[in-house]
Amino acid sequence: MILKAKQLSKRYPGLKLFDQIDIELQRGESLAIIGPSGVGKSTLLHLIGLLDSPDEGEIEICSQPVKRKNYALLRNRHIGFVFQSYNLLEEESVFDNVIMPARIARKDRKARAMDLIKRVGLEGREHQLAKFLSGGEKQRVAIARALCNNPDLILADEPTGNLDSDNSRLICDLLFEVCKDKALIIVTHDVKVANRCQRSLTLTKK
Repeated sequence: MILKAKQLSKRYPGLKLFDQIDIELQRGESLAIIGPSGVGKSTLLHLIGLLDSPDEGEIEICSQPVKRKNYALLRNRHIGFVFQSYNLLEEESVFDNVIMPARIARKDRKARAMDLIKRVGLEGREHQLAKFLSGGEKQRVAIARALCNNPDLILADEPTGNLDSDNSRLICDLLFEVCKDKALIIVTHDVKVANRCQRSLTLTKK
């Protein structure tokens, strides 16, 4: 089991985002989190990604119970993130952006990064600065970066939200291709993207 989340709840003063949510995800499975704006889709993704803490509930990542003291360790070892806004270092190269989170031995980093750059279709562009890339190319770099530590779980928050329809389809194709042997969760407003996932979770306003 890659992810087991049990009875997750998150509240803010005067606002209950969601209550007692259960999620289980095996390797090779994909889940879309859908719903209108403001219902806590990204917040739920942040809880699963150990960027925030639930008010109630428990999470296991790769059968390891999550405790606050091991957030960083489990996140760095098992989870990769893809964000709508790419979150690249604009003044750094494609290569440097991909290698940024690498925890592997220094001698293996270049080979790993170059292999990922090739897999996402940017071979020959590794020295180009991120600021000169198109939106679709930036998201390809972000996907390669998310895979750099070979994580078990990929969390994608509106990965096609800033892209036109053609690039959205290409990025979606790429994301599902490279995550075939991982667990994948996508937050999306795009019905076409959601329909490609094996399962969906719909959040509603309370």
